[in-house]
Amino acid sequence: MKKKIVVLTGAGISAESGIKTFRDSDGLWENHRVEDVATPEAWNRNPALVLEFYNQRRAQLLNVHPNDGHFGLAKLEQHFDVEVVTQNVDDLHERAGSTKVLHLHGELRKARSTGDERLVYGWDENLNIGDVCERGFQLRPHIVWFGEAVPMLEKAARLAARADLFLIVGTSLQVYPAAGLMRYAPADIPFYYVDPKPQITWDLESIPNLQVIAEPASTGVKRVAELLHP
Repeated sequence: MKKKIVVLTGAGISAESGIKTFRDSDGLWENHRVEDVATPEAWNRNPALVLEFYNQRRAQLLNVHPNDGHFGLAKLEQHFDVEVVTQNVDDLHERAGSTKVLHLHGELRKARSTGDERLVYGWDENLNIGDVCERGFQLRPHIVWFGEAVPMLEKAARLAARADLFLIVGTSLQVYPAAGLMRYAPADIPFYYVDPKPQITWDLESIPNLQVIAEPASTGVKRVAELLHP
């Protein structure tokens, strides 16, 4: 049986493909305050602005490509049972070939009903006011906004609990509850943290068998693969 690697990825891995993160130095996300485009209050206040913001993000996503970090994680499936838990809403892991990807914060290329959250649709076009589900409710981006529950967290925690190795790639570990996911993993397994500017939080300080690789995902994932296959 293959050993299970659980991977937690964040914005850093996709930044190398050209996708900006809202935690840039100016605190803005594509020139917008997060509170204006990524909260339930923003949706209630100005849904047209929110839709346009995500339309732009979706159009950008369709014009970027996975990088060596994404491909490296997919390649690990040749030797390991790899479960990717991502904070990212893009589909670059899937496009790189990863077959088990759990999106904690939703998916940009999907839309869901505001009246029945079970109704989720693939969506690559602009999403506009007046686009409705089969029951007549307005569609919204299939995104977990700040202030909303993270419905996939429990499943992610169950995956972490079964990990033989835990790999963290491209995340500042500042966004909870996702940042605390490693606490569900067995304490005695190997942990690797790949990030060019690793943030050693109290969660990580408590892990004795942690190896930090201060590199971008494009080279750091390859380094981890080399360590696992000496």
